[in-house]
Amino acid sequence: MVLTVRDEAGRPEDEPAGPAPLVSYLLIGLNCVVFLLGPSGVNPLYGASAADRACAAQHYQQRWGAIPAELLSDRPLTAAQLAGSTPPLPGCPLVATPGKSPALSLLSSLFVHGGWLHLLGNMLFLFVFGPGVEERLGRLRFLLFYLAAGALAAYGYALTGGGGAESLRPLVGASGAIAGVLGGYLRLYPRARVTALVPLLFFLPLRFPAWLVLGLWFGVQWWSARDALPGVAYLAHVIGFSAGFLAVWVACRRPRYAGRTSRYPGAPS
Repeated sequence: MVLTVRDEAGRPEDEPAGPAPLVSYLLIGLNCVVFLLGPSGVNPLYGASAADRACAAQHYQQRWGAIPAELLSDRPLTAAQLAGSTPPLPGCPLVATPGKSPALSLLSSLFVHGGWLHLLGNMLFLFVFGPGVEERLGRLRFLLFYLAAGALAAYGYALTGGGGAESLRPLVGASGAIAGVLGGYLRLYPRARVTALVPLLFFLPLRFPAWLVLGLWFGVQWWSARDALPGVAYLAHVIGFSAGFLAVWVACRRPRYAGRTSRYPGAPS
């Protein structure tokens, strides 16, 4: 599809500048710190070899990720339940995590990422689209909105799309929460101009309206969820996006500054 690198959703010139998007930047920083300190980052405590770190990452995601079967039963999986499942990594069996709180894993899973590309892709979208939504909602409401969208996406996936073997696989990453941010942004700034790099055109930077970029993104997630492609919880993205759009629709009844110019000239907004 496209790689979004900036938006142009500033305010009219006679509108006073709002507060800096502190929550968006703090969320990005926290996600990066958690990743660096985890087994997929640079923490040497998780072993030196690639095999050791990969196995540690599997256990780490099992401990802190949101597992659909655990969310529905409100109790951690037992060793007996895990014994019959095939581990993603040969030679690295799944282990039980007694004492884990499935409810809290809805939040902790938002700060666990499976790799560098997973992290950077999510943080880029949050960096581009988060400030505009935070500006309209305010810092506290934006934080609650972000966490609620992520939790709802994970729980909604558990209820509707996480059956069979998928119900034992942890959901990790901020994708559900950021999908909610994208949905909220679409509601607030449907005609804002978004600069994106198009791979099919040798990453040529082009400007598109937000409704086109985010509408296409949502369409891809919906189509992928219908095909039930393994490895990515596309349905969680669909649920998060829809929830974010509807929540902002209620909180902010009319789009504002729908075609406004950039608040941060020359930089992502």
